[in-house]
Amino acid sequence: MGDLSAFSDGMFDLIVHPCSNLFVPHVRPVWRECARVLKRGGVLMAGFINPVLYMFDQKKIDEGVLEVRHELPYSDLTSISEEDRDSYIRAGEALEFGHTLTDQIGGQLDAGFVITGFFEDRWEGQPPADYTDTYIATRAVKVHDLK
Repeated sequence: MGDLSAFSDGMFDLIVHPCSNLFVPHVRPVWRECARVLKRGGVLMAGFINPVLYMFDQKKIDEGVLEVRHELPYSDLTSISEEDRDSYIRAGEALEFGHTLTDQIGGQLDAGFVITGFFEDRWEGQPPADYTDTYIATRAVKVHDLK
C-alpha cells in the first residue's frame, strides 16, 4: 500500500481502500501514494478502525470486558508482549497497527485531499460498540499534487 510504484502518476479516477491500513505500521505513505496515483479530482473512499478500539486489551474484549491497556498509536510490534505477539504469529493472525486520527485524517489532508464525506459505524455486539462507533469511513477528493 505504501509503494504503488507499479502504477503511473494520475492513473486512476477512484481508489476504494477498505479497512486495510491497520496492517501497515505507517499510514501516511499510503495516503501519499493514493494521491500520487489518482488523477486530480479523483476520489479516495477509505475505511479504517477508530483508533480508540486499540486502547483496550483484546483478550479482555474477547471476554466482553473493556479494560484500557494501551496508549495510542498502537502497534503489535511494540504494544504487546513478545509472548502475545508470538502467539498471534503462530495462530496465523496478521499483526495490527492502530493509527491516530492525526495520521488517518490529517494524513489524507496533508497528501492533497479534501474530505468531502465522513461516516462512522459500529460492529454490533463487539465491545466497545455498545459505547462508540468502531469504524470510520471518509470520502476524499484529490485537489492538488504534492510538491
